[in-house]
Amino acid sequence: MNHLRACLLSGTVLEPDETGARVGKRTWWTWVFHHGDTACFVVEPSRGKTVVESFLGEARPKNWVSDRYGGQGGWATEEHQYCLAHLLREIEYEIQAGGTELAPKLKALLKRAIRIGRRRSKLGDPLLHRFKERFLERRDNILNQASPDDHAQKLLKTFKKIRNNLFVFMTNRAIPPTNNGSEQALRPAVIFRKVTNCFRSDWGAKLYGNVRSVIETGRRRGIATLDAIRLTLSGTPLPVWAA
Repeated sequence: MNHLRACLLSGTVLEPDETGARVGKRTWWTWVFHHGDTACFVVEPSRGKTVVESFLGEARPKNWVSDRYGGQGGWATEEHQYCLAHLLREIEYEIQAGGTELAPKLKALLKRAIRIGRRRSKLGDPLLHRFKERFLERRDNILNQASPDDHAQKLLKTFKKIRNNLFVFMTNRAIPPTNNGSEQALRPAVIFRKVTNCFRSDWGAKLYGNVRSVIETGRRRGIATLDAIRLTLSGTPLPVWAA
């Protein structure tokens, strides 16, 4: 686990997320910190910033990708990309509540941005920079010219506050536009919680986090589950590229 954590913190991008867990009759949280071919899971009795602070230690990644939960903010030294999928859900709630001006425009803008993100491998850097400039201009036009009704004021305030965290991914190919990867990494933990009702002891929860770290990292590196566990028990770091 320490080796995986060191590998993860040596990079420039970190993608965290969390989901609920149960230890006895108490609510705990399963956290994932991941990027690329490495993932670390920790199961802790807190959802607060203290978990992130403990995992990072003195390290601070340049780039951070997360939802808008408060405990996820303030850790990047350079840029923080908010999950556009989560923002689209908030926009959709506003549309269902009757929003007819601001919300549909923001929805169209973010969906177009995600489509560009999916095409990045086929687009050159100069074109991506031009796309980003256009999206920033369109963002400002929408927010500065908005005259929403009362129930859209909260949405407008939110987007004005996070306007610089929307399109980081367009010119940074290492950053995804959403944190869907984090949710996918946590899915086995969610299934485990539903099937078993989680853990009876603290040590069992901690052990689960370590095991999930090995299995998920092994999967990303093309290493079979049993092979990943054997290598870890023998004290051998998981190879970056499996044979």
